[in-house]
Amino acid sequence: MPLMSWEHSQSVENSRQSLLAAKVNWKVRLSPSGVHLFERNSGVNVLLDEIQIEPARWATAPRHVSVALTNTCDLACSYCFAPKNPASLDFQRLTNWLDELDTYGCLGVGFGGGEPTLFPRFADVCRYAAHHTELAVSFTTNARHLTDALIASLAGSAHFVRVSMDGVGPTYEALRCQPFPLLRRRLKSIHTIAPFGINYVVNSRTVVELDAAISFAADMGASEFLLLPEQPIRGNGGIDTCTEQLLRTWVHGYRGSIPLTVSEAGADQLPTCNPLPGEAGLHAYAHIDATGFLKRSSFDAYGVNIGAGSVMTALGTLRKSDRG
Repeated sequence: MPLMSWEHSQSVENSRQSLLAAKVNWKVRLSPSGVHLFERNSGVNVLLDEIQIEPARWATAPRHVSVALTNTCDLACSYCFAPKNPASLDFQRLTNWLDELDTYGCLGVGFGGGEPTLFPRFADVCRYAAHHTELAVSFTTNARHLTDALIASLAGSAHFVRVSMDGVGPTYEALRCQPFPLLRRRLKSIHTIAPFGINYVVNSRTVVELDAAISFAADMGASEFLLLPEQPIRGNGGIDTCTEQLLRTWVHGYRGSIPLTVSEAGADQLPTCNPLPGEAGLHAYAHIDATGFLKRSSFDAYGVNIGAGSVMTALGTLRKSDRG
C-alpha cells in the first residue's frame, strides 16, 4: 500500500476537514508517527506526520494483524514455515477478535494458514470482516482451490489478494505441484474482484527466474511483488550467502514497473523505505496462529494464548514480556 507524506500550505485543521469531506471512507489511526488515514477500497494511505500524538492516544491494536485460519495445506513445500500440527480457529471467536481489533485501531487483517481457502467458512469470515468492520481484508493463497465459484463468492469481501508463486513454468510446477497455465487462469479470475500481488520465495532454485517472474506478474496485472528470502525452518534451510548476494544485486538493478516489497525478516542489506519509523514491533504488526496464540510474528516460537479472553488482553501480556 503506497504511503504518502501529506504536505500542505493550509492549516492542519483545514487539511483535516478537507479529507473528512472527501467522498471516501477514511479510517483514522493515531500513532507514534502522527495521524494515519487509510482508505481500504483504494489502498491509499495519508500520513499527517506534522501532528504529534501523545502516547496515551495511540491506537492500542497493531496496525496490521495476520491470522492463520488453519494449519491445513495440501502442499508440502520444504521451505514452508507454517506448523504441521492440525489446528483451525473457531469462527465465532474469530469474528469477536475482528470486532475487537477494528475497535482498537487496527487497519487491516491478512488471512493465511496453512492454506486459508481450506478453512471451512473462508468466504464467510472474509465477508464478515469486510461488511461488519472497517478492516481491510487480504489473504495469501496458493490459488489451487480458488475456483470460479469461490472467487465469485469473495466479490466485495477482499481488498487485496496475495498469491504464492515460487519460480515460473517447470520450476513453479515442481515446487507448487500445480500446472502453471492453471495459475494464469486463476490470476485472471482474481483480477476481476480485487488487486493482487505475487509472493515469491527466493532461494537457489528461484533467484535465477526473478526477471521471468516479474515479466509474468506484469503481464497478469499484479500491483506488487513481495520478495521472501527463504528463512531457516527448525534450524534447516534458509537462503544461502551466494543467493543472498544475487538477490541484492538484482534488487539494486531493478527498474521494473511493479513495486517491490520485502519481508521484514529478509530485508537485511536491501534498500528499503520505512514510512512509519516511529511505529515498530507490536504497534505495527502481530500474528495470531491457528491454535489461537498471539505472537510478534509467524516465525516466533513464543506467544500468548488468547483463549476465551480478548486479543487486547493477550497483547498487553505480550508487551509486558517485551519490557521484561
